[in-house]
Amino acid sequence: MKRLAAIFILLGFLCVGCAEKSTPKEVSLKLDPSKVEWFKDAKFGMFMHWGLYSILEGSYNGHTMPDTTFPQGNTWYAEWIKPRLEVPDDYYNGLINEFNPVKYDPDSWVKEAKNAGMKYLVITAKHHDGFALWDSDVSDFDIASTPYKKDLLAPLVAACKKYGLKYGFYYSHWQDWEDPDGAMPYWYPWRPDEDFEKYWQRKSLPQVKELIEKFDPDLLWFDTWDWENHITPERRDELIRLVRSLSDKCLINGRICYSNPGDNIDFLEMHDNAYPKEMLDKPWQTPATMQNSWAYHGKDYNWKPANRMLRYLVNNTSMGGNYLLNVGPKADGTLPAPAIRRLREMGAWLDVNGEAVFGSSPTDYKMPEGIYTTQKETPDGKNLYIFLTSPVPSVTVPAVLSGKCEVLETGQPIDMSVIGEETVITLPESIFKDDSIVVLRCH
Repeated sequence: MKRLAAIFILLGFLCVGCAEKSTPKEVSLKLDPSKVEWFKDAKFGMFMHWGLYSILEGSYNGHTMPDTTFPQGNTWYAEWIKPRLEVPDDYYNGLINEFNPVKYDPDSWVKEAKNAGMKYLVITAKHHDGFALWDSDVSDFDIASTPYKKDLLAPLVAACKKYGLKYGFYYSHWQDWEDPDGAMPYWYPWRPDEDFEKYWQRKSLPQVKELIEKFDPDLLWFDTWDWENHITPERRDELIRLVRSLSDKCLINGRICYSNPGDNIDFLEMHDNAYPKEMLDKPWQTPATMQNSWAYHGKDYNWKPANRMLRYLVNNTSMGGNYLLNVGPKADGTLPAPAIRRLREMGAWLDVNGEAVFGSSPTDYKMPEGIYTTQKETPDGKNLYIFLTSPVPSVTVPAVLSGKCEVLETGQPIDMSVIGEETVITLPESIFKDDSIVVLRCH
């Protein structure tokens, strides 16, 4: 039945194309800039990599990633286990008969994200393996074909709406290792363009259409990087046009075509765990891991401490960027305990310091390494926020500050003195009680 439905969907695409030729309807590739404001203010989001690869937990047939006995095995990325550890198609695709996340509780997931201070959530609706987390009319390689059978995205969307989080979907529009015409990693034979076009029209575009029509997302996260790929400017714009024709709010990220995103995307997406040195001319974000892997890896013990991840968040905030922090759920639907602990630690810090992060904007002050600044208009005037990532005796701000200064968390007054065109802030040792980031608020 699904294959029949897919044929009707494809015919629908063709018919729409015919109708557009006979009655041209111009669709702007640019989104109203006001639709991006929530993203610029949000600063902090949750990324989630979840799928069939979660069952394997980074290991297969006695081998664990990274494994240099395989030509392409030297990586921690557990979601790449199929091509990296050369898992046979029949075995990997057969995992669809085992995926049964009976402990999946989207309400608890979103509650953890909200309590961590996160303002939006993005999940891998379909990663490169081609498996869809929703009941797709386009492909049988989806959640409906598993023992679990129930749509995973709809209740997650409902939970995001309940707790006031924006939501979006990662969709692998280029690589698809299950589809006979989808793109493959570079060490496989290159997929001829005419074959890729079959996948593009038969699965990629129709599933993007499904995601928008079924779930009305706030953003779509597409994925290419600096490998040669099939996303030509024409295909890039075709996909943007499809999204714009179906939604007047859905944001599109720059990795729709990493090497040539064009002028019509809504925000730039950095490389994995990459942090720019300078401010960019578009909204942007860093997708980042808590461990080395994105998907759950049972033997990846390289958990970053919460304080380091808060520093990444503060760094990005000070330059007008966002921080999309990943959690890889286990195959049963539970979140790893180390991830929960770190989310709660970050949330506790943001609970008292979030004023300096959310809704703030960068300054043009050049500060010493490890000291960051943001600013915000408030009913009482403009506030300057100074983030101190390690103890220092004083901070010099290249501006005249005429108001009061205090520790944001406690309200402890801090002395300032104006010297020429600079303000020197003297810092008592007592404010550095632990290794957490101290935030000053200067009115």
